[in-house]
Amino acid sequence: MTQAAQLVRYDEAVSRYEPVIGLETHVELGTTSKMFCGCPTTFGLEPNSAVCPVCLGLPGSLPVTNKAAIEYTIRIGLALNCTIATWCRFARKNYFYPDMPKDFQISQYDEPLCTDGWIDVVVDGEDIRVGIERVHLEEDTGKSLHVGGATGRIHGAEYSLVDYNRAGIPLVEVVTKPVPGTGALAPVAARAYVTELRDLLRALSVSDVRMEEGSLRCDVNVSLAPHGAAAWGTRTETKNVNSLRSVERAVRFEIERQAAVLDASQKVVQETRHFHEDNGTTTPGRSKEEAQDYRYFPEPDLVPVAPEREWVDRIRASLPELPAARRVRLQAEWGLSELDLSQLSNGGALDLVSETVAAGASAADARKWWMGELARHANESGTDLAELPITPVQVARVSALVQAGTINDKLARQVLMAVLAGEGDPDAVVQARGLAVVSDDAALTEAVDAAIAANPDIAAKIRDGKTAAAGALVGAVMKETRGRADANRVRELILQRLA
Repeated sequence: MTQAAQLVRYDEAVSRYEPVIGLETHVELGTTSKMFCGCPTTFGLEPNSAVCPVCLGLPGSLPVTNKAAIEYTIRIGLALNCTIATWCRFARKNYFYPDMPKDFQISQYDEPLCTDGWIDVVVDGEDIRVGIERVHLEEDTGKSLHVGGATGRIHGAEYSLVDYNRAGIPLVEVVTKPVPGTGALAPVAARAYVTELRDLLRALSVSDVRMEEGSLRCDVNVSLAPHGAAAWGTRTETKNVNSLRSVERAVRFEIERQAAVLDASQKVVQETRHFHEDNGTTTPGRSKEEAQDYRYFPEPDLVPVAPEREWVDRIRASLPELPAARRVRLQAEWGLSELDLSQLSNGGALDLVSETVAAGASAADARKWWMGELARHANESGTDLAELPITPVQVARVSALVQAGTINDKLARQVLMAVLAGEGDPDAVVQARGLAVVSDDAALTEAVDAAIAANPDIAAKIRDGKTAAAGALVGAVMKETRGRADANRVRELILQRLA
């Protein structure tokens, strides 16, 4: 039996079982240097060129804590309404894997820097409060490249390479509390949470949160239990999901898969799972370790971290406007309804519209293009709106060309599609394709006269006072000019000629 045949239809699964989700989000901080040494954190350097004895774990080397990483983590904790520890320390998390140069990771265990916070997200028009268990700081691992084989994973590979440039980069892990009660909206709620967290981190300027580069990645926990059950089900953890769309797909798939397991009177195995971008499925990884398996103990080479209250207060006072407050402000400035705002936020268009307005477009025009033609193109291509190859500045320029009468809405759609196809900026597309609106009266009058001559019956009706019939002649002129005529001016000329 294939994996697809072992799934339960989603609507059937959520009708019988209650999902509980939890998210563990890993965020690479945007510091200049690594967590415990001075090596650069620049993405894309030659493999193993940003390393030193400390991040390679060589004998005799000693770590020194990066103060900027501590500050960034406190900023995140404050923005998530967490309590900031007055004293905490790092711990060694022991496990073996080739991309761990020391065979242990410096992390935080029972004494994290930030605890017990929350963040509100909007799902289907309703606020859902997601509890934050902890925000702790650790170092990232290196990156393994498995060469050969069909999956890019270690199983079946001919050999493996390791790049330690990423080893030691400051990594924050934001761990939610279990989130029950979302029902059929669990996949949407998971995506909404990661989206809100990403936007918050970007607003704080603590990370570039580029999921495609791995600077934000998510472990997705899902469990199912029959409706009304006294206890939650056994959870699985789908590791390193690296796009918002994939977070939603991973939750949905796990609900369908676990429902099939429970329907067959079997037990869900507590394990990590791999997500496959190509088909939206998950497959088993390894059995899920418990804390004791990692043999945590205090890191002996680092002093405890004890942030002074005055320092924390200064960081709190320096926090920027956060996404939730910004949405309230923009809603008032742009005159949006709750539904309008929800559509912009859920569609991933709020920042894009805001940047388009900042580039000179009206809020109404910016919304029209991002939520209309561009959203349609994104849906058809299976791409997130923000990943389309067009910038807010370019969209604002298209809007300006429409406002100036250089092109009309129909031509603007052609310009947008050409920009998406890589044909250049809007002005270059208009010039290369000859898309500028024909507004010269001489040229328009010639086209109008031709349309009148070709349609004498319609012309007679207009002469008799039936001016509504002018629409047919306007259409004929627009067809002749391939949509480039100024329709309002064409109508005026038709009525003048037939007065």
